[in-house]
Amino acid sequence: MARGNHSAVTEFILLGLTDNPELQAVFFGVFLLIYLVTVLGNLGLIMLIQISPQLHMPMYFFLCHLAFVDFYGTSTIIPNTLVNSLREIKSMSYYACATQVCCFITFSVWELFMLSVMAYDRYVAICSPLLYVVLMPRKLCIQMVTSSYIYGLTVGLVQTVATFHMSFCDSNVVNQFYCDDVPLIALACSDTQFKELMLLIIAGFNVFGSLIVVLISYVFIVFAILRINSAVGRKKAFSTCASHLFSITMYYGTLSFMYLQPKSSHSLDKDKFTSVFYAVVIPMLNPLIYSLRNQEVKNALKKIIEKVYSSNR
Repeated sequence: MARGNHSAVTEFILLGLTDNPELQAVFFGVFLLIYLVTVLGNLGLIMLIQISPQLHMPMYFFLCHLAFVDFYGTSTIIPNTLVNSLREIKSMSYYACATQVCCFITFSVWELFMLSVMAYDRYVAICSPLLYVVLMPRKLCIQMVTSSYIYGLTVGLVQTVATFHMSFCDSNVVNQFYCDDVPLIALACSDTQFKELMLLIIAGFNVFGSLIVVLISYVFIVFAILRINSAVGRKKAFSTCASHLFSITMYYGTLSFMYLQPKSSHSLDKDKFTSVFYAVVIPMLNPLIYSLRNQEVKNALKKIIEKVYSSNR
């Protein structure tokens, strides 16, 4: 990332979640545990989907990529946070901070559009079950995922360049446990109006654009479920959407709270703890939610365990 010509800052100091040494030790243990669960959960889900033929369907193809996005997103934050929690001065170089901002914005956009793509997939599966394979060919699935990745990376690069084009000369202390757009804007000593407007417009488009796809998909899904005569059929159809709905509610809610507020309403201290939920906790919960509430995933895992057990006897 190119540095602005008038910037005097060469590194940033991250305040972290607390300056209390005892609480820092607690947060280190909690974050380490969360990261281990996140890595094992998401990589385990990816491996399970790849080696289980019964899970080679569009729904699990998208779920596999959601797991990758969650693993990537949490890996851009937690390792550095763990290292910083052991250091007296939690510093980060200018370019490392820029890289982390780019990676995290990219992750946030990927997560949004992966959830919307999964909503469309559920719409096709429930509203047109007999044509599901025809309407969701593998080529289309790959194109949808690839487009999400390219767009997310583009947004991440554009937003990061705009952020680090600003001048940072009065303070380099970031009120967050990782480098994030909002607290960095608060530090800038140059005009931030353009960047704030850009953040609001792009974040608004991403959140509401992907949310519209989700809402329209679920309106049709609800009507399709209501037309099912069998109570068992309705329950089965709803169960395939429950995990996805829960993930959507968690992610869109916290992300909207973080980025779709006017500057006057922002409290960086509150945002800091809100970001723990959407940046750290949600990537850990997603594989658990989809695994525990999905019978096909549980059956595939059971078959793998039985196969391993039989081969070791």
